[in-house]
Amino acid sequence: MSVFVILYYTALLAASCLAAFYEKRQAFVLLFSLTLVSFLLGILGGVGALRFVAGAAGLLALAAMVSYAFREFLIVIAPANIAKELRTAPLTAGFGMFVIFTYAIAGIFAPWIAPFGEAQVIASAFAPADETMLLGADQLGRDMFSRIIYGARNTVALALAGTVLAFVLGAMAGLLAATTGGWFDQFLGRMSDVIMSIPSLIFALLMLSIFGGELANNTTSFWLLGGFAVIVGVLFVTAVAEGSVLSWGIGLLVMAGIAVAFAGGMLALFHPSEIILILVVAVIYSPRVFRLTRAVAGNVVVMDYIEAARLRGERRWYLIRREILPNVTAPLVAEFGLEFCFVFLLIAGLSFLGLGIQPPTADWGSMVRENATLISFGELTPLIPAAAIALLTVAVNFVVDWMLYRSSGLKV
Repeated sequence: MSVFVILYYTALLAASCLAAFYEKRQAFVLLFSLTLVSFLLGILGGVGALRFVAGAAGLLALAAMVSYAFREFLIVIAPANIAKELRTAPLTAGFGMFVIFTYAIAGIFAPWIAPFGEAQVIASAFAPADETMLLGADQLGRDMFSRIIYGARNTVALALAGTVLAFVLGAMAGLLAATTGGWFDQFLGRMSDVIMSIPSLIFALLMLSIFGGELANNTTSFWLLGGFAVIVGVLFVTAVAEGSVLSWGIGLLVMAGIAVAFAGGMLALFHPSEIILILVVAVIYSPRVFRLTRAVAGNVVVMDYIEAARLRGERRWYLIRREILPNVTAPLVAEFGLEFCFVFLLIAGLSFLGLGIQPPTADWGSMVRENATLISFGELTPLIPAAAIALLTVAVNFVVDWMLYRSSGLKV
């Protein structure tokens, strides 16, 4: 034990001195602060506390190295304009991109990565970990590791689908409200106020209680998806047609075809109960997107170049597509990441309550609830899906923070 203490303090002091000699002030402050903290913890907690600090510092150093290597890899393979932006990304953003990439690989290739099926019973209930099951079995004897891998596909896919639908509806409504103004702007604003006045969890529980159960079938899901697509389609047609009867007729016909194709495609990808969940979260979070889009687009429509475009006869769709949208893309992209976190946590919370993704589909929120009894026996297995939820949320926030910093125009 004394050898470990001597080597530990020697390594910290040597690294601190090297950082000071080469005038790396930030590294020196970090390393010497760690030395002082370790000295205090060593007095209070002994060698065990020092081992914990050393392990935590090692994990942070490993995460930093992985983040740096992944960022440099992206710089090499990315186009020149994107590589220029990636060079300004901090290590936290690199870590976030690496975690997102890892989750994407796990979700896409889940059938090939997971050793067993997500609903396959292979052992007794709560069987311990062995060479076959890395994390042991759950309450029904299913492999926990396989279900966590499949959970990356199911939970993240639903959150991503819900976020995309919320963004399409909210962003289009916000852009149209900013360019149209008048009673249309007021109507959409009051509608968003009504939805946002209801707590998201209560609203989700209410909608799921109405459309869940027997109504969660293909027919109901088809009509709900079609209705959602029609609402979004009407917004697009309103922006494009702008009073032309012929344009309205063609737009409505195209909208009907797209709505049917959209509903059929979603039914092929998701279970009816999952579609209900996706639409519920899309309705809940679209007003937030509408508010942000209306605010940032409202600041753009008063600019002189928008007035000049109107004076030369440009139509509303041209203004939205060529003048407004390019100038509000950065905050909207950052908001997409934040909304994804909110939707992801809401779906996980609903699944924990038993109202989200239904068994036997693997889902991280329901896995925490189903295996919570293991905590009473000192097992940390239920915390693994909870840690997977937290890690993805933190990773997305790291990337969003960097994008918000870039869009703000601040310079160091």
